[in-house]
Amino acid sequence: MMIEKSKKLPLGTSDFTALRLSDEIYVDKTAMVYDLASVRGKYFLARPRRFGKSLLISTFESLFKYGLRDFQGLAIERLWKEEKTYNVVRLDFSEIKPLDGIEQFKRDLKELLISAFSPLGFEYIPLGAAIFRQLSTWMKSQFPNSLVLLIDEYDAPLTSCLDEMDLFNAVRETLSKFYAILKSNDAALRFVFITGITKFNKTSIFSELNNLSDLSLDPEFGTLLGYTHQEVEEYFDSYLIRACESLRMEKKELLQKLVARYDGFCFEETAQQKVFAPWSLLNFLARPSRGFKDYWFESGGKPSVLVEYLKSHALRHPEEYGREKTISLSSLSGSSDVETLSDIGLLTQAGYLTIKSIKYGDTVFLDYPNLEVRRAMAQLYVERLLQGRVAGQVGAGPIVKVLSEESAESLFHILNRLFLAIDYRNYPVRDESSVRAYVQVYFAGAGLDPRVEHHNAHGRSDLEVKAGDRHWVFEFKVVREGESEEQKLQEGSEQIVSKRYGQQECSPELKRVVLVYSIKSRQFVKWREIED
Repeated sequence: MMIEKSKKLPLGTSDFTALRLSDEIYVDKTAMVYDLASVRGKYFLARPRRFGKSLLISTFESLFKYGLRDFQGLAIERLWKEEKTYNVVRLDFSEIKPLDGIEQFKRDLKELLISAFSPLGFEYIPLGAAIFRQLSTWMKSQFPNSLVLLIDEYDAPLTSCLDEMDLFNAVRETLSKFYAILKSNDAALRFVFITGITKFNKTSIFSELNNLSDLSLDPEFGTLLGYTHQEVEEYFDSYLIRACESLRMEKKELLQKLVARYDGFCFEETAQQKVFAPWSLLNFLARPSRGFKDYWFESGGKPSVLVEYLKSHALRHPEEYGREKTISLSSLSGSSDVETLSDIGLLTQAGYLTIKSIKYGDTVFLDYPNLEVRRAMAQLYVERLLQGRVAGQVGAGPIVKVLSEESAESLFHILNRLFLAIDYRNYPVRDESSVRAYVQVYFAGAGLDPRVEHHNAHGRSDLEVKAGDRHWVFEFKVVREGESEEQKLQEGSEQIVSKRYGQQECSPELKRVVLVYSIKSRQFVKWREIED
């Protein structure tokens, strides 16, 4: 199926009707939409930001409100037999974050509910009972199975105050009253669909709503959001051809690079189905001449839930950046209490980590989905190391240029600028592992692909990285008080030579360097480049 060039990219379009009227490409997910919408049900779906949750909500809204009006040529057109349309209430809870306190939040929630339900005949009496009581009374007057309720970003009010527990609990209690009236008026509800990033317990969503089905890890709907490899080739073929021409690249090579940078997200418990991040892929296809840029942070890859979490919680130590990460399937599928919210679970829900495999029944092995997110995670670690600053703000910005063009001595100085700016109270350098980890996240955050403990037949180097035509090999040594800096330097030099680190590489220029770090002075004190 070749999409004609007149079809536009759906970049930034979250309204289904607008997308169809604008003749934008719609990757047809309506067979799965039919499976959900054809039966009476209540569903919850957690996905990272910018994966199309709002577009999905809008798709359900169009289907239930207008029938097949906007679905010509799509799979559901042959499947959907209902001629009846429904009263649809769509709520976007990202509109009512409690930035001005709980009382203002309650007023904002009331106004949101009044504006959403009034077009359907609900009449709020200002001097009457509380909004929830009036709304419950109105719902009881509705015909059975006549109302469709769609809630987007249900968790936005909660995640915006993660660092203020009293406010968080007050917001949670207020929202619980709303969900309670949905339970007591279940008969009126034909279909309920709720989206978010995180799953918080004690919000009454999962306890108050009867039979709420969580689709977040369901293999049947693992590709409901995001684009599969097959869909990318099928729906965006003309754009792929244009990218090949722009970059003077064969299609096979282009697809390999796209997979490495933007693919790899797995949201289901069999760990078999992977999808591309739509926002990143569409941005690339819109401007392929720019090359393979990173869009993860730009696309909200640092969501408010993570920002607020980091105000009151420590991120896992940077030494964990390159290590294997695991979580139990039951923890990943269950809801979290804000007091015990784990960074691993949160990073998975936010899209920084994704499912790679599931072994031993309940152990989920996690990793970064692709190079773009790996770099974003490294940048996040660098910000934590530097107390909210980026490398450029401490004079350590041009590391790629230094590695590509400059000397080992220049590298020595730029690394010291970085290490002298590190927040040692929270991230002390304890040993060679700390040094290696901090350099690794620094390089990775700059868009490089450092390899830690790279093996050859004779041993494993501390860190290796390619930059331009150069292949760098690093051996790190740590000197403590009373130890000889020169002796450590010599040990590292002998290790590089005897283990033949880097000699298996075929880059035009091999650069092998020993760096000695002093725990006392908190900087590198010796360096030596090993000449062939």
